[in-house]
Amino acid sequence: MGYLAIVDLGSNSTRFVIEKLQADGTFQELERVKKDTRLAEGMGKNEGYLTETAMQRVFEAVSEFKEIAQSYQDLEVIGIATAAVREAKNKTAFVQQLSDKFQIDVRVLTGDQEAYYDYLGAMSALDHIDNAWLLDTGGASIELVGIEDRMAVNFISLPFGAVNLAERFNLNGPDPITDESLSEAEQYIDREYDELPWLECDQQPIILLGGANRTLARLHRSKQAYEDLSNFHGYQMPVEHVQALFDELRSLSHQERSAILGAEANRADIIISGLLPLMQLVDVTGTKEVIFSASGVREGILQEYRLEQNDN
Repeated sequence: MGYLAIVDLGSNSTRFVIEKLQADGTFQELERVKKDTRLAEGMGKNEGYLTETAMQRVFEAVSEFKEIAQSYQDLEVIGIATAAVREAKNKTAFVQQLSDKFQIDVRVLTGDQEAYYDYLGAMSALDHIDNAWLLDTGGASIELVGIEDRMAVNFISLPFGAVNLAERFNLNGPDPITDESLSEAEQYIDREYDELPWLECDQQPIILLGGANRTLARLHRSKQAYEDLSNFHGYQMPVEHVQALFDELRSLSHQERSAILGAEANRADIIISGLLPLMQLVDVTGTKEVIFSASGVREGILQEYRLEQNDN
């Protein structure tokens, strides 16, 4: 059997996995690497263009990935990019540079495609959930899916996330964050949600994906004295605990947030903005519980790839 690599150019992180294709059509993960590249950083002040500094961080990460990949024979590489590249005015030139430098053809996912792969990846790994909302909070977008009887009946991508919310509403600058800045960001998100007639109060659980939400899960598991903080797939958390942790993080200085986040201290400047889409969604839906998924876009693409291989 051969190997499949996925290079995922996210708005906040660049990720790389290598999977071994098994004879039964399943996958065995052999490599997983993440680099905090902040590709969306500075786009708002750069007239919608990816900055040279941010692109260089991605090039350096992909160069490291290519070195790892060289040790694998019969390796197929799939490159995907999400919101930051999707929205960038210089996306064509950036994708071409990746092709020229690293011989990687990058597929820029539409917002609908990203939401669909989120749904496919999460639901393939959470077989006990029939009805839910799904929220993936990235660096420059969120993906929101309404799930009924395990089917995606509504899905959308909205152009705000942890990085661009922090920059737009100055949530990464003052210490502490001002009530005015936070309120402006909340009102902006509420207006975006108000445009979705299918988003309603029905108290279904919210399935969570994305970096800020993963940080929330690890922080809660730490407070609950779990030894394995990274094993959060399927982890359930009452909304009262979500609110309490958000309020705690909101009250801290940047330095204090860095200390409490520990290994994820690099998120101290975007954790509040990264959790805001969830907090406002909780208000709209009246949910009582959130459920964390470790499977998302990349796993959705793997599922699609597996199905295509089975059809051939």
